[in-house]
Amino acid sequence: MKKTVLFLFLWMISISKINAQADTLAAFYDKIEKSFTYESGKIKLPEGDGTLNVPKGFKFLNGKQTQDVLSNLWGNPEDKTILGSLVPDGKGLTHADSWMFVISYQGDGYVKDDDAGEIDYDDLLKTMKEDVATENAERKKGGYPEVQLIGWASKPYYDNTLKVLHWAKELQFGQDKEHTLNYDLRVLGRKGMYNISAVAGVNQLAEVKASIPGIIQSVEFNDGNKYLDFDADTDTVAAWTIGGLVAGKVLAKVGFFAIVAKFAKVIVIGIVAAFAAVKKFFFGSKDQVARKPEEETALLEENNSTEE
Repeated sequence: MKKTVLFLFLWMISISKINAQADTLAAFYDKIEKSFTYESGKIKLPEGDGTLNVPKGFKFLNGKQTQDVLSNLWGNPEDKTILGSLVPDGKGLTHADSWMFVISYQGDGYVKDDDAGEIDYDDLLKTMKEDVATENAERKKGGYPEVQLIGWASKPYYDNTLKVLHWAKELQFGQDKEHTLNYDLRVLGRKGMYNISAVAGVNQLAEVKASIPGIIQSVEFNDGNKYLDFDADTDTVAAWTIGGLVAGKVLAKVGFFAIVAKFAKVIVIGIVAAFAAVKKFFFGSKDQVARKPEEETALLEENNSTEE
């Protein structure tokens, strides 16, 4: 009887600690969510002479805040080319189901679209898979997990009227059971293009795809800098065409390693913070020296492997 009472007493203490931890973590997330400042309406983009008309169902987060989310919250390498992002209404950036469209600009010239109707995207996919496999050695050296290009989540499509290209790839990072979705759009202009990429999970494909019609028309070049304003006598022609954009050849100077890494959607902060706090609750701290995030992550991995 005494053992039963003691067990129940300890169990109640454990539950109260877990609840307290959950409340603390929830408050922590809520504080982060409230720190973001969103915008709506028409936004003048800082590069490319273009305008963003924030579509219905979304809110705009500027470049600095977006970079904070991608690097500090989702564990991605820094990318200073980011101009901002479109975040779905009702989606928190600390939630497991959060996702966004990231916007950047590349001013490398006018992209000819003559080959748009002639590309065999199944053959192109085979070449892309080989390129990804080749880059994995570099990823491992950089301390990042290998990437597998599973296939098309949505086959490439070029809208010749709007001059917008969009497609989606399904990727697997390391041994992650949840695959990553790369849904990319390219809005073509006279001197370059806007890159709009969805940072999401494959299980969110339907949700992302449903928003594409509004996203396609949300970014436009201002008069004088539109695709049809191209002047063959004075303007620079890019070294790639539509096929090159899909294959990623346009980004060869930084490699597939950099492009994929920045869209690896992992909410690191919650995993590390939760594990560290729970560990402290139940086991205490053997030392008073704060561990680095990577050390806590290593402990998490060690704990998971032990449980398995």
